Amino acid sequence: MPQGPGRPTRTARVAAVLLAALLSLTAAPATAAEDATSPGSGAPAVPLRVATYNIHAGAGEDQVFDLDRTAAALRDLRADVIGLQEVDVHWGERSDFTDEARALAEKLRMRVFFAPIYDLDPAADGGERRQYGVAVLSRHPVLHAENHEITRLSTQTPDPVPAPAPGFAEIVISVKGVRTHVYSTHLDYRADPSIRAAQVDDMLGILADDRGPGVLVGDFNAEPSAPELAPLWHTLRDAAPDAGLTYPAIAPQKRIDLITVSDGITVTGARTHATDASDHRPVVADLRLPREDR
Repeated sequence: MPQGPGRPTRTARVAAVLLAALLSLTAAPATAAEDATSPGSGAPAVPLRVATYNIHAGAGEDQVFDLDRTAAALRDLRADVIGLQEVDVHWGERSDFTDEARALAEKLRMRVFFAPIYDLDPAADGGERRQYGVAVLSRHPVLHAENHEITRLSTQTPDPVPAPAPGFAEIVISVKGVRTHVYSTHLDYRADPSIRAAQVDDMLGILADDRGPGVLVGDFNAEPSAPELAPLWHTLRDAAPDAGLTYPAIAPQKRIDLITVSDGITVTGARTHATDASDHRPVVADLRLPREDR
C-alpha cells in the first residue's frame, strides 16, 4: 500500500453519477468467452470470462514502472471483465502521476470504473488529486457502478483506528441480457486478521442487498482456508481452487488472489497466468451465468 502524506477526503459511497466521467466507452473486440457458441434463446446460461489482477501500480517484480507491460499481461487474459487492485490515479512519481485506470481502459479498449480508497490533495498547486484504489474493466455495458465503504485501517494517518472507508468497487453489467454484479476488493495486508474479518462481514452485507449472479474478485491477502475468510464460503464459491499460486509472481508461494462466484454460476475452467508484470499473478476463470434472476 502507498505511504503518502495527507488524509483521505473522499466521502462515503461515491455516487453512481460519477460513472460517466470514469467510463471509457470505446468499443471492445471479441474475447474467447464472447466467441463461444451460445445456446438458443431458451438456454439456461451465458458465458463470461472474468479475471483479477493486483497490478502493483504498474510496476513489475523488477520494480520498473511499465504500464504497457501491464496492459500486455491483461490483454493476454482475453477476459470480459477484470478486477484490478493497487491502481494509481495521479498518485505520484512511482507511476509518473499517470491515470492508470483510464490509460489501461484506453489501451485495452474497455470501459472502466475506478473506486478510490484514498483521495488526497494534489502534490502541487493546480495539479490533479492524488488517488489510489481498485478498478473494474469491462467489455460489457455497465448499467450501474458504486464505490462502497468497508472497514479499513488507513495507511495515510498516524495511529489509525478501524473505520469505514471507500474502495470496494461494484459494477452491474449486462451480459447478453443477464444483469450481473461484479465486485473488486483489496483486503487488509496486516498479519492481524481482525480487519480482514470485519471487511468480509461488510462485503457480505453489501452482496446480500443484490439479486442475480454475483462475482467477487480481488487480492484478499489471505488464503482461502484462512479463518477470517470462512464466512465467505457460506454465500460464495471459490472459482479457481486448482488454478495455481499467485504471490509472489516469481516462484509463488501463496494463493491470495481469488475469484469467487455466487450460487448458480458454473465454472468451466480457471488458471493463473505466469507474468512478472506485477508482484502478483493474475487469475482468470471461465463462467456460465444463469439466465433467470434469482
